[in-house]
Amino acid sequence: MKASQLLIGAIVTGAVWAAFQLPFERDMPSLGGAKEWLNSPPLTPAGLRGKVVVVNVWTYTCINWLRQLPHVRAWAGRYKDQGLVVIGVHSPEFAFEKDVDSVRRAAKDMRIDYPIAIDNDHVIWRAFKNEYWPALYIVDANGRIRHHHFGEGGYEKSETVIRQLLAEAGAAAVGQGLAPVDAPGVEAPADWGSLKSPENYVGYVRTENFASPGGIVQDQRHVYKVPAQLRLNQWALAGDWTIEPGATVVNKAGGQIAYRFHARDLHLVLALPANQRPVRFRITIDGAPPGAQHGADVDADGWGTLQDNRLYQLVRQTGPIADRTFAIEFLDAGPRAYAFTFG
Repeated sequence: MKASQLLIGAIVTGAVWAAFQLPFERDMPSLGGAKEWLNSPPLTPAGLRGKVVVVNVWTYTCINWLRQLPHVRAWAGRYKDQGLVVIGVHSPEFAFEKDVDSVRRAAKDMRIDYPIAIDNDHVIWRAFKNEYWPALYIVDANGRIRHHHFGEGGYEKSETVIRQLLAEAGAAAVGQGLAPVDAPGVEAPADWGSLKSPENYVGYVRTENFASPGGIVQDQRHVYKVPAQLRLNQWALAGDWTIEPGATVVNKAGGQIAYRFHARDLHLVLALPANQRPVRFRITIDGAPPGAQHGADVDADGWGTLQDNRLYQLVRQTGPIADRTFAIEFLDAGPRAYAFTFG
């Protein structure tokens, strides 16, 4: 993650606001590469002059963006009448995220009512020379990028920059204190103190710590087994699967994924082929139903349904965090698993 800009004033505490020396990074690039727009007609840098603009680059299955979203949503609501425009640039990571109806549904579910540019070909991504999900670019009323932040965190500083730029643009009042943030469910901050499991993709190009005997058989159907023991952050398959470059596909009912993890939350990005009916699945933790440790997308017995292509929260522990073995079994063929994330 690149370093953020230098703070040369006082640190923000309570009602005392920091003074930032903000650089003029460059002019805001074109938004013309958008395939289409949601919640708005097409916007342009020229048409946004006089407004302070937050450009948030995101993709809807990204856990880091999901945990950033409550802050961006709060800024959009708090400062809209003071001259702030928030623009979400949806630049997909996975092919299924290019489906505009899925983005529209995700935006509705996540209470996003600010403009969204659909950047399926990453044209806007490249125009900003971006390399990260999520990314924030804060633009002043003269169309110049004055601050950026990559990844989670930095919320207090980013909001302070927004307030400073609004004041520079002549906003009469921006209120007292930071905007209140509502972060339910999967949007809640990670439990960083107990998190010992990093994100891991399950396609063979970017995966790590695959532990089924014999290793990965690329791009071919193969019957895998889970070893007797998994070490922390190892994962394995059981049943008939095909491991592709970017995903792992279950070919026969009963296919399982096992993962040894250490985190409060476990999420899995899952998708189905077009027009396939929903698929039921069941999870266990250390071989038993999750009970009170179940995530938002399963019940206490571990049952859930794969219907929408998205990130599924499968575990949210309420008790002491320790090394656990997670397993998921699919009751039909077709599901595609892309990435495990933790929180």
